[in-house]
Amino acid sequence: MLRNDEFYMRLALQMATATQGQTNVNPLVGCVLVKDGAIVGLGAHLRRGGHHAEIHALHMAGEAARGATAYVTLEPCSHTGKTPPCCDALIAAGVTRVVMACLDPNPLVSGSGRDALEAAGIATSVGLLQDEAQRLNEVFFTFIRKSRSFVALKTASTLDGKLATASGDSRWITGEAARAFVHELRHRYAAVMVGVNTVIADDPQLTARCEVESVQPLRIVVDSHLRIPIQAKLLREQAAQTIIVTTSASDAILRRQIEQTGARVLLCGDGPQVDLQEALRQLAALDISSILLEGGGTLNGAMLEAKLVDKAYLFVSPKIIGSGINNFQFAGIEKMSEAIVLREMSVERLGDDVLISGYF
Repeated sequence: MLRNDEFYMRLALQMATATQGQTNVNPLVGCVLVKDGAIVGLGAHLRRGGHHAEIHALHMAGEAARGATAYVTLEPCSHTGKTPPCCDALIAAGVTRVVMACLDPNPLVSGSGRDALEAAGIATSVGLLQDEAQRLNEVFFTFIRKSRSFVALKTASTLDGKLATASGDSRWITGEAARAFVHELRHRYAAVMVGVNTVIADDPQLTARCEVESVQPLRIVVDSHLRIPIQAKLLREQAAQTIIVTTSASDAILRRQIEQTGARVLLCGDGPQVDLQEALRQLAALDISSILLEGGGTLNGAMLEAKLVDKAYLFVSPKIIGSGINNFQFAGIEKMSEAIVLREMSVERLGDDVLISGYF
């Protein structure tokens, strides 16, 4: 590796990071083209079906791409999907070296992009800032490897672990800074999921309301017995599509009424409770690559028990309320050694609140 390789790869990662929430099931990818110590091309993948990062960078570079080094955060594709192979474009442009942060886990690529470049006489290397690149594309890697949506749980609690008072009041546990961050998260994730109890209690919109215009997430409601009020905002307001996840044992008349509002109903299991594993499989089949879980204690607990949560954003407010509703409601464990552990933790302060994030 040359001394400046890391600098250019970090620039490519920064460009890829800026497109979070825009690429649907596609990965976040950045590309930088460098020749004779100067950047001649920059590109990022902006949307599914649009040009990949490498193509944007090559268009910017033009003839200057010949003899250049390409720094790309993910192995260039070698197959024809919605766009032609990026490997062919790099070869045709006369790029002489390609530095990749990591290989593409997609079986349609998975090393074949690197092989195609090397067969054309282009020098390649893999692994520079690999951990950062894979973490950036944690959604894509999970979607490809596990054939299900990546699930990030977001919850807010008081110091004594409550998400609402005994009466169900939860507005507001956290302050404005934390709530603004949640809207940014909704922009990044393809869908927001809640349980029907949350809809009944709060009648939420589940939209991303940021300082700039945002991509709106799909809204998913887990509702085994179709208790969602027909006048709920999620059914009346068409800011984004709403999907109701229920079971085949639910009332067929209620299902038709819900579908008449424009919402979609998915049957996941025979009841009495939604089969959450099946729900994530069906949602992935709809190309929903990521879900921000904003459930109440019951849904949070059920998803944890089913081992379907990948990441957590846990907001803690400096408040104590005594009795109330727990963040996670499930049978629990008997030994501390069996506790569910959050790993790779990071902690930051947002106003008066603290955000703890990590992975299960």
